[in-house]
Amino acid sequence: MNVTVEEISAIKKKLSIEVAAETVTAELEKAYKKVAKTANIKGFRKGKVPRAILEQQYGPRVQYEVVGSLVNNSLYKAMIENKIEPVSQPEIVESGDVEKGQPFSYQAEVEVRPEIVAKDYTGLSLEKEKFSFDEAVVEQQLEQMATSRVQLEVTKRKKAREGDTVIVDFEGMLDGTVFDNGSASDYQLELGSGSFIPGFEEQVVGMKREDVKEIDVTFPENYGAKELAGKPVVFKVTMKEIKEKVEPKIDDDFAKEFGAENLAELKEKIRENSVKQEEDRISGQLQENLMNALVEKNPVEIPDGMTQNQLLHLKDNFSQRLKSQGMSLEMLGMNDETFNKTYREMAEQQVKGELILDAIAKQEELTVEDAEVDEKIKQIAEESGTPVENVEKYFANAQARDGLKSQLLNDKVIDLLLNKSTVTEVEPKQDVQEETTEEES
Repeated sequence: MNVTVEEISAIKKKLSIEVAAETVTAELEKAYKKVAKTANIKGFRKGKVPRAILEQQYGPRVQYEVVGSLVNNSLYKAMIENKIEPVSQPEIVESGDVEKGQPFSYQAEVEVRPEIVAKDYTGLSLEKEKFSFDEAVVEQQLEQMATSRVQLEVTKRKKAREGDTVIVDFEGMLDGTVFDNGSASDYQLELGSGSFIPGFEEQVVGMKREDVKEIDVTFPENYGAKELAGKPVVFKVTMKEIKEKVEPKIDDDFAKEFGAENLAELKEKIRENSVKQEEDRISGQLQENLMNALVEKNPVEIPDGMTQNQLLHLKDNFSQRLKSQGMSLEMLGMNDETFNKTYREMAEQQVKGELILDAIAKQEELTVEDAEVDEKIKQIAEESGTPVENVEKYFANAQARDGLKSQLLNDKVIDLLLNKSTVTEVEPKQDVQEETTEEES
């Protein structure tokens, strides 16, 4: 096998491959023997069909199969021998025919990871948001937690008001006749939720228990049932019960529901979590500023295959987060095409950043030892409250361990770069946005 490698660009190579004539002949013989065993041609027994007849009847099929076999057996071997690591599926751009006693030649183009030399990565000027914690966040979080524990209780009030949940019977009539699917018993309805026909809930407000009231409403013009769309109807409504939302009292007993000894301890936990989240956000923003600066100073062409792989990674992560919330991409009105269009720029930026960080790691001779990976595994177990044996079992997988090792190396590079940068603290940008919003309003 003869192989010639041509560098088309920093991210693409062309391989011109010639497979020896004896290899071609051997593959042809093997293919025709396989066909001969099953060929069903009138006048000949299976396995006894002359080669000339087989070539006449099955020539195109054998050609296709032999070309595929020769390419599969030679292309990846050629890439390994020439130390070419593809980042996407190679593309056959030109192929000859196979002929007994003749060599077979073809050309393939393959995208490769670009080899870059990072520059201007020290002495960067970066902005970091000042850390500022508002203690009101703790109270807001407590209120949200209380709201999550809201209970519906029968109210002592006589009249229903917006926000109440009522139990009603109703019967709908169109031109004095009860219409299909327009009646229900013991129907639970939150007033003000907008879940019923426009105008219905507003007229239920003010009703008392055992009140019976006729409510006039008009179905929307675009209502699903055509026979009701745009039509005025009357609902006979009977009020059976009125319930109101009751939030639990925020006290020590409330705190115990969330695993704290008392309210003071719960507040401290909330504060610690909130502070960490804010610090992580600021740190993440600083790293994003760093990566943007690196990419700006190190323009790099990236192969589409790497971008596509990163888009798949982003989509998988995003889909998993949505799934944990009982949602999906489809529920957000997105499919593969719209997702890729929306997040392509982000994927490209992330791929560029990864390439630059890898280059800096090599140039600075940074490495990660196995002991550092083991220590990180213990830290993950401790922070997640998971038995260390379970975490070790997960990272026993070579791909998972390599991924963690790569993450640790990136962390080392980022720490190095931040230590060699000039970082200026600035006021939180959201404050400016809030002021602008207030002025506009």
